Amino acid sequence: MATFLYKLGRLAFRRRHFVALIWVALLTLAGVGAASAPAAGNSSFSIPGTEAQKAFDLLEQRFPGMSADGATARVVFKAPDGEKMTDAANKATVEKTVKELSDGSEVASVADPYEGNAVSKDGTIAYASVSYKVSGMELEDSSREALETAADEARDAGLTVEVGGDALQTTPETGATEIIGIAVAAVVLVITFGSLLAAGLPLLTAIVGVGIGVSTIAALASALDLGSTTSTLASMIGLAVGIDYALFIVSRYRGELAEGRTREDAAGRAVGTAGSAVVFAGLTVVIALVGLSVVNIPMLTKMGVAAAGTVVIAVLIALTMIPALLGYAGRRVRPAGEKSKLLGGGRAKSAEKAARPNMGTRWASFVVRRPVAVLLLGVIGLGAAAIPATSLELGLPDDGSQPTATTQRKAYDLLSDGFGPGFNGPLMIVVDAQGSDDPQAAFTEVGDEIKGLKDVVTVTPAAPNKAGDTATITVIPDSKPSSVSTEDLVHAIRDKGTEIKAGTDAEVLVTGSTAMNIDVSQKLNDALIPYLILVVGLAFLLLIVVFRSILVPLKAALGFLLSVMAALGAVVAVFQWGWLSGLLGVEETGPVMSMMPIFMVGVVFGLAMDYEVFLVTRMREAYVHGEKPAQAVVTGFRHGARVVTAAAVIMMAVFAGFIGSSESMIKMIGFGLAVAVFFDAFVVRMAIVPAVLALLGKRAWWLPKWLDRALPNVDVEGEGLRTSSDADDDRELVRA
Repeated sequence: MATFLYKLGRLAFRRRHFVALIWVALLTLAGVGAASAPAAGNSSFSIPGTEAQKAFDLLEQRFPGMSADGATARVVFKAPDGEKMTDAANKATVEKTVKELSDGSEVASVADPYEGNAVSKDGTIAYASVSYKVSGMELEDSSREALETAADEARDAGLTVEVGGDALQTTPETGATEIIGIAVAAVVLVITFGSLLAAGLPLLTAIVGVGIGVSTIAALASALDLGSTTSTLASMIGLAVGIDYALFIVSRYRGELAEGRTREDAAGRAVGTAGSAVVFAGLTVVIALVGLSVVNIPMLTKMGVAAAGTVVIAVLIALTMIPALLGYAGRRVRPAGEKSKLLGGGRAKSAEKAARPNMGTRWASFVVRRPVAVLLLGVIGLGAAAIPATSLELGLPDDGSQPTATTQRKAYDLLSDGFGPGFNGPLMIVVDAQGSDDPQAAFTEVGDEIKGLKDVVTVTPAAPNKAGDTATITVIPDSKPSSVSTEDLVHAIRDKGTEIKAGTDAEVLVTGSTAMNIDVSQKLNDALIPYLILVVGLAFLLLIVVFRSILVPLKAALGFLLSVMAALGAVVAVFQWGWLSGLLGVEETGPVMSMMPIFMVGVVFGLAMDYEVFLVTRMREAYVHGEKPAQAVVTGFRHGARVVTAAAVIMMAVFAGFIGSSESMIKMIGFGLAVAVFFDAFVVRMAIVPAVLALLGKRAWWLPKWLDRALPNVDVEGEGLRTSSDADDDRELVRA
């Protein structure tokens, strides 16, 4: 592979006009496609295989037009001090608001609080329920604006009005955080390369790659039901790996120049060596992202595949566009050790400074001398950080986890005050009595059995459909939606339903947003182990091919698990226990988002293997070229530590920018990923990895002879480049 990529790099350098034209054309084509394609709405949301989804599907069949999985909103009214919602003036304001809410084209129904007994016992709080024909993810902005306008008019009349429910669910804006990440990346790249031009190349190519990827997603969004949320992960990961991959190749190019190679040959060798690592690092990220499909949540699958496509684009750009731009830059990209005069650097380092070992060399030498102490300190430290993960509680965010200043949180609190905490998470019971001899008796029995369960406040009478064979029952729990007690109640109702079916042949299903959240959490939890086995297993096999070793990939996988567990522990400590919550702006502690563990595994595994491949391939290269194992570790750090450190700092900056989001879910993702990258890059890859390799010595690179013969030789370390002549390469390129 190294030889092929070497030829590709030289060809891209020499034919830079053609290569640049291809990428500009692709960017233009994707942009035109995005501009001319139908506007992307929010994708449909379904969770196949869950009881809650089965109940929604049944309701669609038995209650046509009900839109059981449609968005809902609760407009909560509170009377001024000393007044009641039943006063004539307040009642007139509410009735006017209800009429305005009914006008929207996506509105299915609006329940008047005075007709539906939705006034609190003390008469100070009332609410109007709005049901929509489409889900919250599909709701048009005009419907949300109409909802907010109606609430504003009621406020102007003197009432306190707040709006809750998933109808206000929107896609978080991330543009500002991406700009912050790019700005920090620019600073780090300038410091790393000592040159504005060299620093600008990774930024330019990363932006081009993300532009092509996101524009393609936008162009295909309507046809493939991708939705506006799909591009979020693609842009974040695409920007991250795009900068990383270009960073490694430009850094290797400058290193080759410093060894006295011509610019064309340096570009070829940079792509042949660092480019080989880019290919395999990219493959690990693609495996991790595409592997999200094992969860069987369509939206998550689409996000993973779209992000994987953007990673593939980033790899191709790094292998072709970077050497082409290096050809344009010419002598303005200087060899390693030379800094731009603009930054105060001279033409070359002094002999004394050039001979001085860099920070990576000094650190690696220390670790090689004290491997046991460094290994124990790293493992114990990560183990201590992982302790909070043993009390991990999973759930999905609801309005109760919103910042206290939002209208959703205020509506949530008003409803809790007026009607009890469980009122924010009603359970919908669907009774399918089509196979029962006496459906009405079955409906009654279900209601009576549920009334006798613990943590139940209210059970409404059964509401049958026109055929009389299916009914819905609403259950109000005594606890808030995200509590363990409410989850236990859902399981208790389902257990009771099994008994009822045995006696009446009526099937009892529990659904609603609360039950759906519980089912999603369980589905994600059940999928975590299979996902880990799939992703880590495939990547393990891939790394065996790359490193031609059994122990190095095993060490890489175990180190990754350590860093993920430590990061999950930090997330639990902050977002569940409340440590440093004030400093990070966490206003409400509670269960960790259900998607967090599997999301962290996917994203962090891909990035962790990036650092593993880039750092350890340098060690493997030195070992193959004759250095002793301990010296190879030091050599790998001398050439790779600075670049890996820069890449990790950039990733941390990109992810940490999301901590400032007002959305608790985005804040949690940003914090978790930033901490995970810190642990993996600076504790696992920079400390544990060299310590383990130093202890293993030659055994680290052991591979059974039969397996060595069976594996393809991908030559990531570029050994083939030492035995091929430039003249032969040129003749082959002409024939190609």
